[in-house]
Amino acid sequence: MAFNDTKRTFDLEERTFRFAQRVRFLIKHTPRTMGNIEDGKQVVRSSGSIGANYIEANEALGSKDFLMRIKISRKEAKESHYWLRLLDLEAKQELETERAALIQEAEELTRIFGAIYRKSSS
Repeated sequence: MAFNDTKRTFDLEERTFRFAQRVRFLIKHTPRTMGNIEDGKQVVRSSGSIGANYIEANEALGSKDFLMRIKISRKEAKESHYWLRLLDLEAKQELETERAALIQEAEELTRIFGAIYRKSSS
């Protein structure tokens, strides 16, 4: 059942796309409880928004627009981290392992977008 996406990519558009794909895969295999359905919707939205806003940043109309989109990508990565933590995986080890990897990726994306923002706003 594992998504098996251990290969690191340095193309941030592709990396954020893969993150969103992996989140969707996890949600598809998450136990269907009322909480998971609602939290799942939230994490699907926020995970997809990371890459969508990064794409928008690359097509920005100016530096202010670019910085705003990068900040939103960072915010959505932090939000994805939060929703992933809330999921009830009923201690299913394979799902827990994938969640841990996704949480780590969300943290890395948060740091990457934070660094881009800091370097671009200087």
